[in-house]
Amino acid sequence: MPVGLIALALGGFGIGLTEFGIVGLLPDVADDFGVSESVAGYLVSGYALSVAVGALALTAALSRFDRKKVLVGLMLLFIVGNLISAIAPDYGVLMVGRVVAALCHGAFFSVGAVVAADMVDENKKASAIALMFGGLTAANVLGVPLGTFLGQQAGWRSTFWAITAIGVVTLIGVQALVPSTSGAGGVDLRRELTVFRRGQVWVSIALSVLAFGGVIGGYTYIAFTLTKVTGFSEGTVPWLLVLFGVGTFIGNFVGGRAADRSLNATLTVLMATLAVVMGVFALTAHSKVATVVMLLLMGTIGLSTAPGLQVRTMKYAQDAPSMASGANIAAFNVGNALGAWLGGLALAAGLGYISPLWVGAVLAAAGLLVVVFGSLGGRTGRGAVPDASAETADRVEAGLR
Repeated sequence: MPVGLIALALGGFGIGLTEFGIVGLLPDVADDFGVSESVAGYLVSGYALSVAVGALALTAALSRFDRKKVLVGLMLLFIVGNLISAIAPDYGVLMVGRVVAALCHGAFFSVGAVVAADMVDENKKASAIALMFGGLTAANVLGVPLGTFLGQQAGWRSTFWAITAIGVVTLIGVQALVPSTSGAGGVDLRRELTVFRRGQVWVSIALSVLAFGGVIGGYTYIAFTLTKVTGFSEGTVPWLLVLFGVGTFIGNFVGGRAADRSLNATLTVLMATLAVVMGVFALTAHSKVATVVMLLLMGTIGLSTAPGLQVRTMKYAQDAPSMASGANIAAFNVGNALGAWLGGLALAAGLGYISPLWVGAVLAAAGLLVVVFGSLGGRTGRGAVPDASAETADRVEAGLR
């Protein structure tokens, strides 16, 4: 694999730590600012919605520029946002910092996914994207648990100071290792937007929303579940989050390889398994042994879907890859926001700390229905790329395998 992919993974690590590093610290933030659990959870959903906006708006606005310069500029935005979060005097300013940092997230991954795919041969694209997303999973394995531990020991602000420092290192890595690549040049944005007329593009977007909504629906409030339902102490939460992170690391690479072989079959199996895992977790959350196992499985199955979801969207919009990539990153984070919001509503309704896991199971089951519908539609030609024959679409899918 090209060395530039390491720099993209490094960027993914810093951004992933910003996104999920606050999950284990939500109880501390809620206590510090005197807000409820569900309101504290909006720091996750607000971040995710900002990611969705940035993924589409910034990707479109910056598509004409050298992609390396775009990535550098986005990392500067990331640093500023985390500085604001570190010094936030109240909940509102913290939310502003989260929103600013999130704006770079979607565009970084959407542009980075195109750069990663362009670095390798056709039959290695999903694996290259998986390597870039590997930084995100590494953040879950190491960064989130350590960030939670640091925040518990030195205050939650210390975690944001550490993330800011990682952002500086990431900026240097991108500048040094990512090759300069041309932007889209004289791209016709209006023409690129026509990809949203394609049914299969919307199937892919809906699937990404439901897949990530299912995982994040339960994960956002996992610290409350672990301490108030399973009975773990607050000090064990960082180490339990390692299990979820290890699962995401394994699942990301396994999912990438499986998607290279058979895209729709892989996504169908994974969505069905994710629905089962979330449901079983909800039923067994009172057991410490079962919780340990289910945390690992939730991370493994949940992130196994990411490479395939990204490739599926790009497959049906191969003539506008940056816009397709940005749309899918936006969909991931709309799903994150949806899952966190619905989980918060379940908590606010008094349904208990297990209820976000049931929210995740329902969203994953809905995703299974969508992927089955999309697979049938693709076989019959519904929603296919309008300017390409079925034979061409088949060649594209064969190239992704």
